[in-house]
Amino acid sequence: MSTPTEGRSVAPVLHLDRVGRVHGQGAAEVHALRDVDLAVFPGELVAVMGPSGSGKSTLLTLAGGLDSPTTGRVLIEGTDLGDLSRKKQAQVRRRAVGYVFQDYNLIPALTAAENIALPRELDGVSGRAARREAVAALEELGIGELADRFPDDMSGGQQQRVAIARALIGDRRLVLADEPTGALDSTTGESVLAVLRARCDAGAAAMMVTHEARHAAWADRVVFLRDGRLVDQSVSRDAASLLVTAATNSVKGPGE
Repeated sequence: MSTPTEGRSVAPVLHLDRVGRVHGQGAAEVHALRDVDLAVFPGELVAVMGPSGSGKSTLLTLAGGLDSPTTGRVLIEGTDLGDLSRKKQAQVRRRAVGYVFQDYNLIPALTAAENIALPRELDGVSGRAARREAVAALEELGIGELADRFPDDMSGGQQQRVAIARALIGDRRLVLADEPTGALDSTTGESVLAVLRARCDAGAAAMMVTHEARHAAWADRVVFLRDGRLVDQSVSRDAASLLVTAATNSVKGPGE
């Protein structure tokens, strides 16, 4: 397997440097991740695959600064998150990282546009400008009509697309997505992946967890986790579908 920076002349947006994560102690100790070394570069979409319990979601939470590694370092644009205070980490997450959660994490009392605009307002953008950006993000995903609708008045698929719009608003250099098409029909899911792909082609970096080989085929690279370890990765978007099949067969585990 190649090293994360092999053949690259630019710095990664995200670098997981020998990262490990242990939960619990003693007999209850669980190694969620073990010595993972992974870099994601500007313009690159990386898909993460693996069986249940392989550490995929843990990988995303560490990459987004929502949890801290037990060992190793997480660097975003060269900054070690472990060297920052909680306040500074939160600032990095708001300004540089867009995160799509499996359970959406929308605030029920806020409209779609207000949910999306909130991170920008927290960073000092005016309410009017933040709303313009929010509406533009909704329109990019084909749901501009939801701007003034509350989450409880949306379907699961609509909430998912609002959550994706929130992750894409502003100048997010890193987008992390945990099953971003899970609540969407196949046609809508493909359109969302096209938007994510376009953001990467424009210079952002993205990493998404997926079960679907056809979704992983949108990626430039597919990495495979098993028992918390990075066990394989493809290096070409054109070959992704074949590599997904081959590597999945080699890391079979319990279904998710």
